[in-house]
Amino acid sequence: MEPSTMHLCSGSWLSKLTRGMYKRYYRACGPQLANSPTVIVMVGLPARGKTYISKKLTRYLNWIGVPTKVFNVGEYRREAVKHYSSYDFFRPDNEEAMKVRKQCAMAALRDVKQYLTEEAGQIAVFDATNTTRERRGMILNFAKENGFKVFFIESVCNDPTVVATNVMEVKLSSPDYRDCNSTDAMEDFMKRINCYQASYQPLDPDDYDRELSLIKVIDVGRRFLVNRVQDHIQSRIVYYLMNIHVQPRTIYLCRHGESEFNLMGKIGGDSGLSNRGKKFALALNKFVEEQNLKDLKVWTSQLKRTIQTAEALQLPYEQWKALNEIDAGVCEEMTYEEIREQHPEEFALRDQDKYYYRYPSGESYQDLVQRLEPVIMELERQENVLVICHQAVMRCLLAYFLDKSADEMPYLKCPLHTVLKLTPVAYGCRVESISLNIEAVNTHRDRPEEAKKGPNPLMRRNSVTPLASPEPTKKPRINSFEEHVAVSSALPGCVPQEVPTQMPGQNMNNSQKPS
Repeated sequence: MEPSTMHLCSGSWLSKLTRGMYKRYYRACGPQLANSPTVIVMVGLPARGKTYISKKLTRYLNWIGVPTKVFNVGEYRREAVKHYSSYDFFRPDNEEAMKVRKQCAMAALRDVKQYLTEEAGQIAVFDATNTTRERRGMILNFAKENGFKVFFIESVCNDPTVVATNVMEVKLSSPDYRDCNSTDAMEDFMKRINCYQASYQPLDPDDYDRELSLIKVIDVGRRFLVNRVQDHIQSRIVYYLMNIHVQPRTIYLCRHGESEFNLMGKIGGDSGLSNRGKKFALALNKFVEEQNLKDLKVWTSQLKRTIQTAEALQLPYEQWKALNEIDAGVCEEMTYEEIREQHPEEFALRDQDKYYYRYPSGESYQDLVQRLEPVIMELERQENVLVICHQAVMRCLLAYFLDKSADEMPYLKCPLHTVLKLTPVAYGCRVESISLNIEAVNTHRDRPEEAKKGPNPLMRRNSVTPLASPEPTKKPRINSFEEHVAVSSALPGCVPQEVPTQMPGQNMNNSQKPS
């Protein structure tokens, strides 16, 4: 339905022009393709967290496999105007500066178009204030002309304490204030905000903008207003934004203590801890006590070695099936040498593209990322958490927090008996590696030189079974009917599968997986 009855604030030529842009967008964009590229348009006054949301959302979308890039108009402006003088540049009556700012916006949109049409991008985040209907109408017209979908994200915050904190932590360290003391910089930036405040036209999903797809994030996630979510990716964006928060917290990632199978070089099974692994569990307990964290949550997989590690902490812990190690399918309980001898094609194919390669009847790193998405969502909701997991799982989680690519992910170093302390900061995450000084085997395999030359064109990357070899019979996860009955009887019907009731020393019948 065309917004023919929408109310405009004035009858000026500008309002009529903007109304025309909106109507042409609704009339021309019609039923778009399900997978049309999307432009995410940020909206809001300065210091409202738009860039924080842009960068964090882009990191998430790239992690789940949706090519996404941020286009920050402020960076284009700093490139065009080498020296920032004062807030006068942002005054609405500064016509020369207004022309420069519009040119910067248009340059960013040209790059958006190139990214989405020529560089295989799927989502472009247009990070600017976009506080007027005129500017948003121009973006809608641009999207209509190029067949792009548009989703607006408006960040609204009227809490002066939150705004002042954001200015102090982020804005005063920007290149605009490189040679300025903090007091003068704060005063100038607050005046800059006032320049936008006078012409700010918030999104109006009840009337003027009722046909737009949008989410309003109010007071740093205290409330949300969602309007006309039209596809799967928009719903995932909304879901993600409703789970993140900005409260200070620390996330600790570590692997289980060294296992018996680690000593043997095997990548499958569900073995318990070695003697050195047990020493690590005790050292981890001492480390956690020294951190003196309030309300620390501890998460493990359902495999024995992570559970035994958590038991030494003498704290409540929660078991996640999603945190189980990557499934090696037919290669479980084998050493890499045995895989090379018995499945040479599989061994070679995995080295060629480790992220996309899927073991016959098993998983790939790509599969593992999809499995771990609920864990990431819950980590974003929590405060202090210790995750005791496995090498491939830890790599996937670390890649999310450190914004590592799919190509880098399978080769991130996550040694045994080392804790990674992650502290979210303004536009990223600070990582500290802490060795607990307990010796352990090295399970890391560097990227082979052959793999650096690029993937083999014969590899069917997303198929269940690689092209090179047939799929052998997968080893059963449950060895006998009697064992199945014993495990089933140990799980009361009212207990969710994610929270099993087995004791730490009991065989959980889930295989340790390779990484």
